[in-house]
Amino acid sequence: MKKVSELYAGKAKTVFTTEDDDKLILEFRNDTSAFDGEKMEQLDRKGMVNNRFNAFVMQKLEEAGIPVHFDSLLNDNEVVVKRLDMIPVECVVRNFAAGSLCRRLGTEEGLELNPPVFEFFLKDDALHDPMINESHIDTFGWASDAEVGRMKELSLQVNHILSKMFSDAGMLLVDYKLEFGRFHGEIVLGDEFSPDGCRLWDADTREKLDKDRFRQGLGGVVEAYEEVARRIGVPLDD
Repeated sequence: MKKVSELYAGKAKTVFTTEDDDKLILEFRNDTSAFDGEKMEQLDRKGMVNNRFNAFVMQKLEEAGIPVHFDSLLNDNEVVVKRLDMIPVECVVRNFAAGSLCRRLGTEEGLELNPPVFEFFLKDDALHDPMINESHIDTFGWASDAEVGRMKELSLQVNHILSKMFSDAGMLLVDYKLEFGRFHGEIVLGDEFSPDGCRLWDADTREKLDKDRFRQGLGGVVEAYEEVARRIGVPLDD
């Protein structure tokens, strides 16, 4: 599979078209961003770690019956994916209170949420990804009722699968965001699943092992990502 032209460059990934209209190449760069791109740095090995981490998780989800856009790992920094018609809605699942939930509700960080909290956000950096609800999605035509229901159903299935996987490796899946798209009429999980888009804490110490290390200036960002990868069995070196 070869790149034909650049389709889109995001804050940390670049998307390329291929000779197959149904396939894209997703490149994971070393760029690291926070606060809607206001804080940016290059971190050595980060693109490789996230690419391999994402491929590993996507394959685990596919094996568990989740439809994913992952096709094949191309090299250290690139993966082949199905070309989706992306829905501009982020699905967020929260198992423990952290981040914006604490700021909005005054909730103590680390509070276990039972049942988990499910939220929708509009994917729009210029608007700082505002929180939305199903009425907004319906009114503005971002997705049908059936698609909304399917995205929520899949998000919670992912939570069941990955919470156990990380728990077995001594970690808490605090929260995460997912993005979905349409592929030949089917709702399919797209974008990525990596420590860039979720919160992971050590189960015993509550040490943060995700992008909050970058947001909060804690250091050791890539080292934390590699530690998470090592614990769940991601092959980082051939």
